[in-house]
Amino acid sequence: MKDKLTIAVTKNGYIRIYAINSKGTVEQARKYHSAMPTGTAALGRLLTGSALMGAMLKDENTSLTLQMRGDGPLGRVMAVANSEGGVKGYIENPTAELPLNSLGKLDVGGAIGRDGYLSVVKDMNMKEPYIGQVPIQTGEIGDDLAFYFAQSEQIPSLVALGVLVDRDYSVKQAGGFIVQIMPDCDEFNLKKFEKAAESLSGVTALLEEGLSNKELIKRVMKDFELDFLEEREVEYRCDCCDERMQRAIVSLGKKEIQDIIDEQGEAEIVCQFCNKGYKYDKSALEEMLARAKR
Repeated sequence: MKDKLTIAVTKNGYIRIYAINSKGTVEQARKYHSAMPTGTAALGRLLTGSALMGAMLKDENTSLTLQMRGDGPLGRVMAVANSEGGVKGYIENPTAELPLNSLGKLDVGGAIGRDGYLSVVKDMNMKEPYIGQVPIQTGEIGDDLAFYFAQSEQIPSLVALGVLVDRDYSVKQAGGFIVQIMPDCDEFNLKKFEKAAESLSGVTALLEEGLSNKELIKRVMKDFELDFLEEREVEYRCDCCDERMQRAIVSLGKKEIQDIIDEQGEAEIVCQFCNKGYKYDKSALEEMLARAKR
């Protein structure tokens, strides 16, 4: 069963909100990467954020990539989302763990690290992609995405992302929301929202209540009348294939392919998003070498 993402706007048009339950998506990512709890939480939050931001893409066949590279033990964490509800992700060190933080929760911020950057790359089917980069603020991911929106897109945003890992390391809850203040929002409505936001529980606590996306949005925006615009499906979707892997080998060039043939006689490429392996024997490599020469 695919996860659901819901988009709503206040009736006055001043505030837009995106909400998602991403439990199935994050659980699939955990399985692909054999992640431990902290890695699951970090990758899950970034995947959830990318799915929400993917829903903001206006054109078909567009995508965005979020990447966090801090000085923590998880290393590089990346998530890719497209405008059709597909997401995939990668984590460099999925089994890295730290002690619980001072609040008794998984220390995602420490595992990501603060000395580093959050990068956002949007492929809008133009000659050059849009690239935005901001310093990591807390490593908790939600705060960092909010800082990105404020700094790079000048959109005041509340970003709440959560992953709750069960005792057997499976994903018990995952989801989140992004609230964005539109440029024409007046001071009265802004203050009204800020007051409501102060009383909100953590996102995983809200998910544990079993709220649907619409119920979650109504809870977050309790002082506003709402119009629900759209609901769409989201899933972990890796698009790796034999043709794409062969193209990657051909792109290495003649000398590199010849060296692989001479030294190893075969090659294996493992997809970083789903860990599927693609093996090529000597004859297949020789065919790719001929393509490279052409």
